[in-house]
Amino acid sequence: MEQDLFNQGIRENIGLTPLPDRIRPTSLDEIAGQKHLIGSGCFLRNAVEADQIPSLILWGPPGVGKTTLAKVIAVHTKAVFISYSAIGGSVKDIRSIIEKAGVTRRDLRKRTILFIDEIHRFNKAQQDTLLPGVEQGIVTLIGATTENPSFQIVSALLSRCKVLELNPLEEDDIIEILKRAAADNNRGLGLLDIEAENDVFSLIAASSKGDGRYALSALDLLFKGAAQKGLKKVSVKDAQEISSSKALLYDKGGDEHYNIISAFIKSMRGSDPDGALYWMFRMLDAGEDPLFILRRMIIFASEDIGNADPRALQLAMSADAAFLRLGMPEGAYPLAQACTYLSSAPKSNAQVEAIKGPRNDIRQFGPLSVPKKLRNAPTKMMKDLGFAEGYRYPHSEGGYAKGETYLPDKLIGRRYYKPVNSGLEERIAIRLNDLRRNNKSE
Repeated sequence: MEQDLFNQGIRENIGLTPLPDRIRPTSLDEIAGQKHLIGSGCFLRNAVEADQIPSLILWGPPGVGKTTLAKVIAVHTKAVFISYSAIGGSVKDIRSIIEKAGVTRRDLRKRTILFIDEIHRFNKAQQDTLLPGVEQGIVTLIGATTENPSFQIVSALLSRCKVLELNPLEEDDIIEILKRAAADNNRGLGLLDIEAENDVFSLIAASSKGDGRYALSALDLLFKGAAQKGLKKVSVKDAQEISSSKALLYDKGGDEHYNIISAFIKSMRGSDPDGALYWMFRMLDAGEDPLFILRRMIIFASEDIGNADPRALQLAMSADAAFLRLGMPEGAYPLAQACTYLSSAPKSNAQVEAIKGPRNDIRQFGPLSVPKKLRNAPTKMMKDLGFAEGYRYPHSEGGYAKGETYLPDKLIGRRYYKPVNSGLEERIAIRLNDLRRNNKSE
């Protein structure tokens, strides 16, 4: 009787905490996926087991285990562990945490690990406040982010942290998580005593796109719905209904969203204004943020048109500004104008290739020295060292210093920008080819 009442209490409390939080692993061995980090002999496993955690940035998409890893570290470390959310955080809070960590290190001889969830939400001032504590070893920082740390974390802080990239979970990993949650009587859904038809777990895993939290939330919804109806078994059909309703609810991040934006961009690239208009209004009528569409058109104007028609970027930017002033429904006019102009404009992706070349050489050769003739020389000492010596001023030579070079010596002769014979870029190509031929004939 007491056991029945105990089980009833668990059943009643099942809805109070979300399943992804209830079933969260408490050890490395319980974590599914991320074997490149926590597999036998791998860096993070060794660091956790030795309780020697360096400052880390955990970077990955939602639902792949960033917070879970932090909580496992909290369980296993002998250090003081402080969890803090960047949402609503303040400089005052950070200073207070670091001050207390300093007292803990001095008086108790204990380290402090500070976990900051969504650290990308911290502005530069907040991140700079962390820097002295991390630099002096007062706190060991673990930051979790879905955004690229190279863009969202200040370089001084990033240089003092090891960035670990977490991958989307494989379907097999998610199936393992779902089966464990369905069978677990203490933290999962086991006490609901519901059986899942074959392929239910596979269907949910496939629809989750690597997001374990999404998959567990879908399973939770499926099993609770069955329990409310008094059912003892859930079918693939039931799972399909849950998955489809979830996909519709979050369609802006789903496949159809990406399929339609892809069709929109490819229609513009293919110089088909009719197709582009159709797909654009499909998105707008479905509730897509017009600013997202405008952002894609601004990118397109440089990526797919570029110098073939420099006015394309100006018009895309003007449409963006006009929409911000007008809003909907009148904002549809500048949207349509930009869409039809970009679709009809001559195309060039020369700037895409122009980006790849120098970056490949930078990766291959590293930071090559700036030739002395191109260096800045504002002081006498710099001039005495030969900085700027031999530099030829093009305006003094009719606008072009024939035979001059501007790349590092190792890269002289590289051609990154190769304009195509389209629109204005055809004229640019003719001029550059003439200049390059003249240089060779020197």
